[in-house]
Amino acid sequence: MSLFTQFFTWWNGSTWGTRFYTWRKGTKVGEDEFGNVYYEGDGGRRWVQYNGLAEASAIPAGWHGWMHYRVDTPPSKEDYKAKDWQLAHRPNPTGTGAAYFPKGSMANPQERPEVTGDYEAWRP
Repeated sequence: MSLFTQFFTWWNGSTWGTRFYTWRKGTKVGEDEFGNVYYEGDGGRRWVQYNGLAEASAIPAGWHGWMHYRVDTPPSKEDYKAKDWQLAHRPNPTGTGAAYFPKGSMANPQERPEVTGDYEAWRP
């Protein structure tokens, strides 16, 4: 990673400012299976330093609950097991070929189904 990238971008990992703040004020709470490291600071502030690209959807369910103050105990301090209804992480597909395009959108050649019921689409 170039020096310029480390100083001025946040999406390639932490900036120097975040690293310095973490070094001074942060207490490491734990790490998830993706290599993301979680911290807690003064006043209960919580943050994550991502391993690689800063992708908020890459936070596992247990850590998401802790980050959003839904639970007080982080998964690293308890024997956290994901519920059977919780799905494994899947990267956000926005902007990729795997993104969802509804019928009738410019990226999906399928025709949109005709409207039924009491709704009539406006036509110029």
